[in-house]
Amino acid sequence: MPKRNNPRADLLRRALAQEAARIMAEQGIEDFLLAKRKAAERMGATDASVLPKNTEIEEALAEHHRLFEGDNHHSVLADLRRTALKAMQLLREFHPRLVGSVLSGTASAHSDISLHLFADRPESVAFKLMEENIPHQIAERRLRYEPGRVVAYPAFHFVAGDQPIDAVVFPLDGIRQSPSSPVDGKPMRRADVAELEELLADKDRAANATVW
Repeated sequence: MPKRNNPRADLLRRALAQEAARIMAEQGIEDFLLAKRKAAERMGATDASVLPKNTEIEEALAEHHRLFEGDNHHSVLADLRRTALKAMQLLREFHPRLVGSVLSGTASAHSDISLHLFADRPESVAFKLMEENIPHQIAERRLRYEPGRVVAYPAFHFVAGDQPIDAVVFPLDGIRQSPSSPVDGKPMRRADVAELEELLADKDRAANATVW
């Protein structure tokens, strides 16, 4: 027999998605699982079967921005993308790609800008940052490609203007295969400088059309 929908469970799942989205937007949390756990704790939900999928939380996050932030969110997102573009132009020799919430459009003012860089040696990125007198911290990011395969990469954390940037450094051939998105498990979307410039231009054209 087909499995019947449980309206109460569906309502709770949606409420949890909305609460997780609110937490991510207001607290700057990028980790879906952490936001999900915080939402469940706040709402007293103990049944794991009612926890929303990451895709449901992302949809609720986009809705949250539309309902509660409106034009301010568009402005914040545009500023984040312009800052990302400047950082990518500075690091152009490393074939930078923008990824994550700033690219997807679900970022908040608290979000880090996430970049993927590609170099034969990670030290090359460190030397570039030092040449530009940019203070930075070295870290490690573990990214998933498929179930059972997680790869650790070096990363550099620095600030452009007032905005934190997290840049993961892949080997040169890493540009061919993107790691899995934490949202839906599909290959992570990446945008190069030209694509980001076009995205910003499209938004500017849309804004001007709305004004007129």
